[in-house]
This record gives sequence, structure tokens and C-alpha cells, in this order.
Amino acid sequence: MAKNDLNRILKTSMLINIILSAAVIVLAFVLVYQSLGTKGYSATTTIIPSTATNTSNAALGHVNTTAGIDQQFNASQLAAINDAPLSYYEFAGEKLLNGTLTNQVGEGAPIPANAFIVNGKPSVIYIGAISCVYCGENRWAMALALAKFGNFSQLFQGYSSYGDYDLPTIYWNDDNYTTPAGVGYGNYYNSKYINFISADYESPIVEGFEVGPLSFFIQNAPNSTYASALSFMNSTGKFEGTPFTLWGNSLVPGADAVVLGNSTPTTGQAFPLQLMTHEQVISQLASFNDQFAWSEFAAADIYIAQVCPSINDTAPVCALPAIKSIGTQLGLAS
Repeated sequence: MAKNDLNRILKTSMLINIILSAAVIVLAFVLVYQSLGTKGYSATTTIIPSTATNTSNAALGHVNTTAGIDQQFNASQLAAINDAPLSYYEFAGEKLLNGTLTNQVGEGAPIPANAFIVNGKPSVIYIGAISCVYCGENRWAMALALAKFGNFSQLFQGYSSYGDYDLPTIYWNDDNYTTPAGVGYGNYYNSKYINFISADYESPIVEGFEVGPLSFFIQNAPNSTYASALSFMNSTGKFEGTPFTLWGNSLVPGADAVVLGNSTPTTGQAFPLQLMTHEQVISQLASFNDQFAWSEFAAADIYIAQVCPSINDTAPVCALPAIKSIGTQLGLAS
């Protein structure tokens, strides 16, 4: 074989290898893109963009988020929520008032609204999504607030989506985290002061953040009370995304705090809450000796201050000086 022929063969072989390598790289990018999940971006589903980025679950140490999901809190875990002392709420409230919290607590003023009365009691109404990171971090504060007006007989372990930071969170009931589209209605909460009406959009949490329009929640409501409550929330015209809540006479179109660890989070970095188990979160709340715990209780204080005027300050927590001061700062009056 002539030397020139050999050179042509070698050059042709190199060109083929380059083309094949490029094809492999393109295919890899396609597969990665598909693994991040594009489900839900359709004309029939509303996707509210999140500042969260798709994060590798394995990198966070969660080998399988679905392991233990929907597991009920045990008695000691429930007690950490139900029986937290009033002194924790007062201390955290004072730190909120004097500006010594490092997390973002107090994200805008509540919007005055009519109370939603059922059986003679005002209501807390919550609309969220199990895949939503801000719902995920906010449910901890919500549970701490609700526990000062009643108690939970059951709570469940959950996570936000892999694609929305994969945070350990509370589910109000045993949600379906694999259904293509659904809503989990209801909870195991009892109170002599208020009603708690909750609805979480259900979708596969191995994909990204997904939530349906409020019409979907209303159409699938399990009873007339839920249909009326969700229609009431829709009538406000304030739905901007999840979480979307009503606390007595105060409408909150978003999270009232961003508590993702022991300091204000920086977008794009791993948050401490991502790396924690449910037991570790509950242990920090019970120990009450760091910024994370103080911030969660302070966020709960804001919700409490919003409920108190609707029940004429009749719950013991409403008498705390910090709660009264927060209510005054928020422009709330009993």
C-alpha cells in the first residue's frame, strides 16, 4: 500500500472517530435533558417557575427520596410539633422583632381578606404542591403555628421534587407522589378555634415542580366545604403560585419566610436543609438552639399573629408579647 493511501485511510478513520464522538456527546446531552424532566409544560398544566435548579439527588446523599416517604411521624416527633413550649415562640418572636435572625422571615405584608367560616370557626386554607420547595420549607412553620391552636394526630414524611431541591418536609396526609396529576385533600388536625383546609397538588417528585390551575383543585374537591373554600381562594384573584394561604382574615400569596438552614440561602448552592433527615430537622426544632429553629418558630409567629384577630385573641399563644408586637407591626387589629 502506498504511503499516501495509508495517510488518506488514517485521516478518514480519524474523521469518523471525531464524528462518532460528537454524536455520543449530543446524545448524552439529550439524555441528561430528558432526565431532568420536561413533564407538565403543556397547555393544560400551569408551571410556576422556581429559582431552584435541578440538583442531583445522589449528590445530596439521598440514595432514594421515596424511601420512607409517607411514613407517619412517631409519638416523639409529633410531640415536637404539638407540644413546643410557648417560650420558644416568644424567644423567636423577639429575635424577629430585634432583627437578629439570619434567615428571610417576614416576606411582605399580608393582604386583608374576609374570613372563611365553617361551623362557626374561621379557617386556615392552604393550597400547595408536594413538589414545591417553598411549600416544603414552609410546612414546618405552618405546622408549628397550627399546633398552637389545636393538634395533629398524624403527620407524614415527605420531600419536595428532585428538580426543586429535594427538601425533607411534612405532608399533611399520605400523598400520592407517583400519580401524573392529582390533589391530596385533607389532614389529621383538630382545633376548637379554627378549621384547617388543605390541598396539595400531587405529581411525581422525581420530576420538576408542577402545579395545576386552581380550577383543577376546585373540580376535584372531595366535598362541598372544600369546593367552597377553594372557590373562595380563587375569587380573591391573588393566586401567584404555591404556597397560597389564608390565615383568618389575612391572605398570604407565597411563603411568609425562606428558612432553608442556619442562614439566608444563596441560589445555586446546596442548602443545609437538603442534607438533613426528618429526624434531624425535628431534633433541631426540639433543641431550639440555632438560627434554623429560631427562624422556623419566628415564621410560625407571623402566621399566629394573623390568626389571632379572627378568634378575638382567645388562644393562649395570642397573649404572648411578641405575638402582639408582630400583629401591631403587620397592621392587624383584634
